[in-house]
Amino acid sequence: MKEQRFLGIDKVKISDDFWSRLQDLVIGTVIPYQYEIMDDRIEGAEKSHALENFRIAAGESEGEFYGMVFQDSDVAKWLEAVAYSLAIRPDPELEAKADRVIETIGKAQQEDGYIDTYFIVKDPDHKWADLHEAHELYCMGHMIEAAVAFKEALGKDSLLNIMRKAADLICDRFGKGKVRGYPGHQEIEMALIRLYRVTGEKKYLDTALYFLDERGTKPDLFIEESKTRDIKIFQMDPYDLKYAQTHMPVREQDKAVGHAVRAGYMYTAMADMASETDDEGLLEACRRLWDNITTKQMYITGGVGATVHGESYSVDYELPNDIIYAETCASVAMAFFARRMLELEVKGEYADILEKELYNGIISGMQSDGKRFFYSNPLEVVPGVSGVLPEYAHIDAERPGWYRCACCPPNVARLLTSLGTYVWGESEDTVYAHLFVGGKADFSVAGGVTVTTETDYPWDGKTTFRISVGSPRDFRFAVHVPGWCWDWKVIVNGREEEEYDLIDGYVYLDRTWADGDTVELDLEMEPTRMYANPRVRADIGCVAFMRGPVVYCFEQADNGEDLMALRAYRDGKLSVHRQRLGGLGEYPILTVKGARLIDSGELYSDEPFDTEDVTLKAVPYYLWGNRGKGGMRVWIGEI
Repeated sequence: MKEQRFLGIDKVKISDDFWSRLQDLVIGTVIPYQYEIMDDRIEGAEKSHALENFRIAAGESEGEFYGMVFQDSDVAKWLEAVAYSLAIRPDPELEAKADRVIETIGKAQQEDGYIDTYFIVKDPDHKWADLHEAHELYCMGHMIEAAVAFKEALGKDSLLNIMRKAADLICDRFGKGKVRGYPGHQEIEMALIRLYRVTGEKKYLDTALYFLDERGTKPDLFIEESKTRDIKIFQMDPYDLKYAQTHMPVREQDKAVGHAVRAGYMYTAMADMASETDDEGLLEACRRLWDNITTKQMYITGGVGATVHGESYSVDYELPNDIIYAETCASVAMAFFARRMLELEVKGEYADILEKELYNGIISGMQSDGKRFFYSNPLEVVPGVSGVLPEYAHIDAERPGWYRCACCPPNVARLLTSLGTYVWGESEDTVYAHLFVGGKADFSVAGGVTVTTETDYPWDGKTTFRISVGSPRDFRFAVHVPGWCWDWKVIVNGREEEEYDLIDGYVYLDRTWADGDTVELDLEMEPTRMYANPRVRADIGCVAFMRGPVVYCFEQADNGEDLMALRAYRDGKLSVHRQRLGGLGEYPILTVKGARLIDSGELYSDEPFDTEDVTLKAVPYYLWGNRGKGGMRVWIGEI
């Protein structure tokens, strides 16, 4: 069913001013820092103990388990990031460190393949007793993904051999005619499909399909389980079927509900399974769920999961900016989902959301120094309210250093180091450029093609693709035209091209290509006013600003403390200029004429408040919070 496949990390080399800086940050700072965190070496940071848990389980150390029931997953995601990092930049010292961690994991694994330090160390009598809350399948799933990453990126089998034993245990235990089960927190489904692809063992695919098919069947597993189990970890309500996405079979679901990350991982697995089995029912469900999320439940930044209660989806169009949740992991999950849908169907709507997540909702989760992270990603921060009042307690006005529940930081790390696998795709006769990222990519199309990309995206709309072939080759070159752009040109070998097909947001150029041919896509990149659907009540009367794929915001550092008193003039000219933002570097900044309401000292008045003209300054949203603690707004009143 796949329309195209993405290139592997070994086929893509990124050399890009925007993304290389972020990858360098992850490789040089984030990955070493996160290891130190997990090894409890950073003074003042939230205790992790994640590595020590494995050492205790392996008999290398003595002590008690510490942390969340899913603490193992921090190590797994870190290892996955390391695998991609080593593919980008070999580092013998880092590789040896990862090998030592993998060796410890192997020692901790029990004879039957079971590996979960919470139950090995803390509660061995309750293995598999609480699928609803205990996260065993989730943790093993993340570790399987790390194992696949080491195999695909580096050709190394050590972790794969360990986790195949764990996967075999899962497949032997769960399924029709065996123990009934599926995970409370979806993840194992994605992992088993990836494991199937790298090993060819169909039982892994079959078990992933079983977990998807069994979900939503009656009687509900978690309700039945709760009647007899004598373990409760989070005191979750087994009758809240929507929270766990068990309210109906997955093929019948048409609205995103419940925990946003769990949902996103499940939808990703559904799309993956559809591609492997040509299951039209799964694909149709994915299309319905995609449409509901992107047209009714997504923030302008790509954030999803509007409510702190259960880190969940809310109701259609209910997208508050100040008590938002929009977990970083949920944006990562949406990037996964978008990539899988784009593999199934080459449509611009999927590439648009992938781009939106990457340039906004994901990288906003990490401080520019790589050592502080957001869990939730607000679109409005009010000093004295955000993080202070109980209903705003989850809104941080600045990124914390670490979390007791630290799922997001290593998730960002593994996504950014694997970015090369999101940029390019190919089919038998077509090269697909999905994202505008500088570097080089090698394709098998037409006997072998190499494309080198030069761009200053997202700050400049011009991207040049240089084609290298040994001899003239016939193939199609397809380039995504982002949905935000209404004025663009395609230039082939220096001349504007007028003969092309525009299909579902992609320009298709079908010709005989020669060595040295160039394709340029020139996107007009004027700043744009954006307005929300009137059913999004939080944004009524407000405007937001974008330039290209980048959402902008207004920070206290540039506009003063009273951001709530600012209004943008509807007819005010939008201007762009480059400006240095403290130690962050130089960036395109938006300015627009507006007004500041003058505080009369009265709570209410029968006269409109006086105003003074001001110039409002907006900076890229993902950079906010890097220049000290203060207020911030994405949506601002318009007059």
